[in-house]
Amino acid sequence: MSQSFLLSRLLLRFDAPDDVLLTNLSAIALTPDGSLWLGSDEGTGIERLSPIEPYVFGQHQHFDLGNFIPLKNQEEEIDIEGLDYYDHYLWLVGSHSLKRKKPKGKEVSSDIQRLTEIKAEQNRYLLARIPVKNGQLFQSFSTPESGNQEFRAAVLQTSEGGNQLMEALKTDEHLGVFISTPLASKENGLDIEGLAVHENKIFLGFRGPVLRGFAIILELEVEEKEPGVLTLKKIGENGKQYRKHFFELKGLGIRELCLQGEDLIILAGPTMDLDGIMKVYRWKNALTQSSNTLSYFNSDRLEMLFDLPFCLDSDHAEGLELFNSLGQPGLLVVYDSPNPNRILSQQEVFSDIFRLSP
Repeated sequence: MSQSFLLSRLLLRFDAPDDVLLTNLSAIALTPDGSLWLGSDEGTGIERLSPIEPYVFGQHQHFDLGNFIPLKNQEEEIDIEGLDYYDHYLWLVGSHSLKRKKPKGKEVSSDIQRLTEIKAEQNRYLLARIPVKNGQLFQSFSTPESGNQEFRAAVLQTSEGGNQLMEALKTDEHLGVFISTPLASKENGLDIEGLAVHENKIFLGFRGPVLRGFAIILELEVEEKEPGVLTLKKIGENGKQYRKHFFELKGLGIRELCLQGEDLIILAGPTMDLDGIMKVYRWKNALTQSSNTLSYFNSDRLEMLFDLPFCLDSDHAEGLELFNSLGQPGLLVVYDSPNPNRILSQQEVFSDIFRLSP
């Protein structure tokens, strides 16, 4: 393990003062045209920034996802917790989590009652892909370069219980109990906070549950059996529609994922709603696994890379993306609840680029 080394910082400039957006960034992805896409755990849209000068991204454009994919409720937040790009598609995932109501701090008995209430929001059960080209999202398009192949927006098949993934996990020997028992996010309930995509493989990182100190990543493959609807393929043991990968992260959960070659970079942090050290790991040869796996701390499969700088009550790392800087491989990190020192104005915030071994 080595200490983190800050290569540079990237300034994110939005088009208008927006404290909610500035302080709730939760996911990022770069597309080949240089656009930086950002998700938030608030609302039903995503943001696009473009490079306007070295280490500055601006020309902000907002996209309402309801214009490209069907949403169960146009008013409920999606709670976007992962973005990735692969082969003309921007992929995104919601948290798939339950939410406990927060006390408002006005009347004690009312606040105590609010703490008993756990709710499901249907938009959170979202795994989707949207075609993207030259900084714009589309419901569909085709290109001569791809033999006029049609690229089409699609979502994982939905159900009363959320979607096909949630239905598949209901009978899982590790995760089923966390679906049948209404545990909220940040309370070791089921909570997706990482996404990485390569070819037909989709990796989902779970902030919770953490089982005896082991965090979980699910590996999926999908196919489009009808226009706009994705279904899970049977890739796991005994005909399951997923593979499970367990990681000894000393009690930390998965907070984000990012592919580097055949390896998966893992951001790990507290499962509960608390401040703590966040660590960056490398899962080696993630793309070549063909069965369920279990990786021990600092084994030949799982390498601890570095700790992120700790800042009490702020700078909660949320989004990861590869971003070379000063001629070296780098890892771009954006933050929820950014420290006031990194907020340049009501519409500008700094993100960090850390050195990443190749």
